[in-house]
Amino acid sequence: MIAKNTYNISNLVIAAFTLITNVFYGLSVPVKLLTTHNKFEAGSTIVLKFDSKENTLPQLYLSYSYGDVIIKPIRDNNILKYKIPLFVSNKTGLVSWQLINYKLMGTFYIYAQQKANSIETYLGPPSVKVGKTNFSMLVSIPTDAYDNPLENNTPVFVTHQFLNKQITNSNKITNRIHFKRLYAYNKTGRMLISANCLNKSSKALTLNVMPGTPRNFSIYTNRHHNYADGNQITTFKTSQIKDKHNNVVSNGTLVTFVIKTNKNVILKTSGLTINGVATAKMLHPDNKETWQVKAYIDGMANSNKITLQYKTAIKDFTTNFSINNRTISIGSLKSFLNQVAPDGIGVTLTLYKNENKVDTFYKETHQGSTHFKLDINRVPKGVYTVTIKTAGILKKYQNIKL
Repeated sequence: MIAKNTYNISNLVIAAFTLITNVFYGLSVPVKLLTTHNKFEAGSTIVLKFDSKENTLPQLYLSYSYGDVIIKPIRDNNILKYKIPLFVSNKTGLVSWQLINYKLMGTFYIYAQQKANSIETYLGPPSVKVGKTNFSMLVSIPTDAYDNPLENNTPVFVTHQFLNKQITNSNKITNRIHFKRLYAYNKTGRMLISANCLNKSSKALTLNVMPGTPRNFSIYTNRHHNYADGNQITTFKTSQIKDKHNNVVSNGTLVTFVIKTNKNVILKTSGLTINGVATAKMLHPDNKETWQVKAYIDGMANSNKITLQYKTAIKDFTTNFSINNRTISIGSLKSFLNQVAPDGIGVTLTLYKNENKVDTFYKETHQGSTHFKLDINRVPKGVYTVTIKTAGILKKYQNIKL
């Protein structure tokens, strides 16, 4: 696509590589180069002419940026004509030649057409954070009709549009490419960019200017009541989270709410930001609790700490033993409005014998009640101490014969 010419033309002194060195090594028949030009435009017809009185057709050896080639001449009276192939004359760079047998050697240079046929453009990264120290780089490579990069010092104009601004800057091609740094503004948005060289324009490229690192924020809660009923939901919500330039953070930023209970148990819930605000939900505890809540955006920002108190919703419960005490019924559990407690409240029954724990059973309530049936194969006959715990309430029954 782009010629493999590694020469830096600005460092070449063309005069040092004259078309003819006219080095002649002791042959009795003189050979003289008639062509006087040493620079040619890419795509032009290039013919090297030699004056030779000898009736021979020596071959011309060429070495150029893509490889080597040997050319046969056409004789016209005493003139030898060597037409340079198009695959050589279409590509820019320094070409070395040598007349075989005569060992006459020299060089000529092929330069790009001074007309842009296309402009290849590359932009990276495609998005940057706000702040005038962050930038993306646009690389432009204008090429002629033969896909040769244009000469150094050819001007390239870069235009970018951002919000209500439209700015055009000019830079020159260096080392066959053009590059420009595009610095981010302090506001978020989409930047449109294009390059123009010799009245040939590139396609438009897009650079997204994204919000920066979030700043610390505040959190709030919303709940219908403060009872630990294990049924209602507490909603956590952040303030609108912004960066230091007052830009709202990107949608989808993850915010994690960390809850520490009064028993040092850690609970977590999370939410994604929409328009800078994240929300998350957590079920109320089923017994009296105090929560310490703080939110984090990992590695970047955090919130203030808030304290939530949950009051006891279930103040008491009833326990009924069957005749043989093998079936133990708990409930019906009543909540803070004397209504039936919601389903799913955990009830733990523990058996002790001589103050040693024998077994533990766990069930959840349905319609405010639950039942434990103690199988004789699991719980042998004997006298036990029974404890029942639910909704933070513990009851103990001693000397229960099973």
